[in-house]
This record gives sequence, C-alpha cells and structure tokens, in this order.
Amino acid sequence: MMTGDEQAATSRRRVLAAAAVAPVLIGAGPACARAMPDGALVKPLTTTVSDWAAVAKVLGRRGTLLRGTTYHTPYPRDDLRVVVEGDTVITPELALGAHVAFVRYADGSRMCMGDVAVTEKELQRVIDAWQAHGIAVTALHKHLPAHSPDVWWVHVHGHGHDELALARGLRAGFDRTGIPPATPSGPPSPVALNTAGIDAALGAKGSSDGVVYKAVFARRETICDGNLVLPAGLGATSAFIFQPLGHGRAALSGDCVMLAEEVHNVLGALRRGRIQLVELHNHHLTESPRLFFTHFWAVGDAVELAKALRPAVDATNVVPTTS
Repeated sequence: MMTGDEQAATSRRRVLAAAAVAPVLIGAGPACARAMPDGALVKPLTTTVSDWAAVAKVLGRRGTLLRGTTYHTPYPRDDLRVVVEGDTVITPELALGAHVAFVRYADGSRMCMGDVAVTEKELQRVIDAWQAHGIAVTALHKHLPAHSPDVWWVHVHGHGHDELALARGLRAGFDRTGIPPATPSGPPSPVALNTAGIDAALGAKGSSDGVVYKAVFARRETICDGNLVLPAGLGATSAFIFQPLGHGRAALSGDCVMLAEEVHNVLGALRRGRIQLVELHNHHLTESPRLFFTHFWAVGDAVELAKALRPAVDATNVVPTTS
C-alpha cells in the first residue's frame, strides 16, 4: 500500500514518461497531419507572371513563374569576388545566388520566402531592416567553408494579405546590400563538363545556365508551413551545382534536404565520398514534416563527385525536378 507521497511521485513519473514519448508518437504521423489540427489545410493558387507585375515593380526586377504557383526572383551577388580555401574563385551562380519567392493562397493570404547572401558588413543592418518591416529571419548560416570575404545566408519569411507590403519589406533589406541592378542574360550555353556522365551518376537530368551545371531534387512528401501547403519544390529541395574548373574538374557546392531519420545516413554518405560538410541546420520554423539541410563543398573530377553524391540522394525521399 503506497503512501500519499509515493502515489504522487508515481503519478509524476507517469506524466514525465508520457511526455518523453509524445514527440516520437506525433512525429510518426503523415505529412501535414499535425500542421493544422483545428482546420483545413490551405492550398496555393495557380497564377501567371502578369499577376505579379506590381510585386516586380516594387522589387525592381522581373521574376519567373515556377510550376504554375511560385513567383521566383533571383538576386545574384555579381558584385562579390569570393575565394574559397584560398585558391578557388567561385562564380555567383555556384554559391552566391540569392532569391525570393511569392505564393498566393486560397484563403486570400500571401507568403514570401527567400534565401539571401549578404556580407558580414551588411548582415546586421539588413536583418534590422527586415525586422522593422515584419519580415522574419528563420535561419542564418554559411554555405561555404573558409572563404573571403565572409558571406552569410539569411532565410526570410513573410505572411499576410498585402503582397506589396511584403515586397516593400524585402526591398528594404535588399537596399542595404551591394546587390547590383538586374542585367539581362542571353540563352544558356553548354558548360565545359561531362554533363552526360554527371546525369548518369546522379540518375537525373541537370540543366546549364551557361556558367554552372545544376541538378535539383524535390521532396516527395507534401510539406506544410503551419496550415499552408507549400508548392512542390518550394523550400524543400536538394540542389547540386558544379562550376567547371578545366580538364573535367569542378567545384561542387550543394544543399541536401532531409528528414530527421535521414540525416545520419546522408552525412555519412557524403563523408565517405570525401565531400566536406559545411553546415547542418533548419531553414524554416513551423514546417511539417520537420526538415533539415546540410551544405557541402568539394573540388575534383565532376563525374566522380556526382558518383559520390548518389548515395546521399538515394538515402532521401526525393524526386528529380527541372527547376
């Protein structure tokens, strides 16, 4: 027969034990099932490029429409000359690309999401500008190993019913950087790499912009941010980018998206392929299922690098995508 104190202690232990198991049970549910328990999920709307003309005017540059739902605007850091590990000069297309994306939803709301490269000197004033305009910072990290000058990548997020207010908030941050005005680009040309060999090694068809070769994979799961269903490929992709260095060699910069249970195997696969790990982090605050990202770097024969990446691809639930 237990005393009152013993019964209370037993009860507390049962509560703590239940709490310890709860996250595992919750995490075992289907994608997005726990994102909005008290209401329906909200899906993105199909739009056209012309629907975003006012946003383009505020941002000061034109974007493109991806997969019918995502208005995407690039901000490459053409103003920077970045050297990695003392001897590799990288192009903006390899690892200095910034971008923002806008989506309209069936409930009348809008969401913006972006990944922006800023210098160490720009970082604090850019973040201050975004916070003053209600644009949230959801991640802050680096994509490259030892490099000069120091560059940081800031992930931003905004949600509301006024897409122009979101665009003005983003613009306030961009105006505090050295990002140059947009310049027109010509049609892409082939890059000096064995792209057929890269494609065969990765099991996917990549694309060239005339400067780098890129392969992109998107998560198969439906990813939600709160109760908002993210368009396929938005904020949930693995990207592998190859910059030609001559004689079949390339600099590789990449980003792999993973669920928690995939992280250990992916990191192990990359290291077995002699690929340097740079960061392990999250890009979002309230996504479901929870996503982790790892940035990595390597220099070597491009096809051999692609072969080294393949086990990491196979360890994740992704599918090749064209953009």
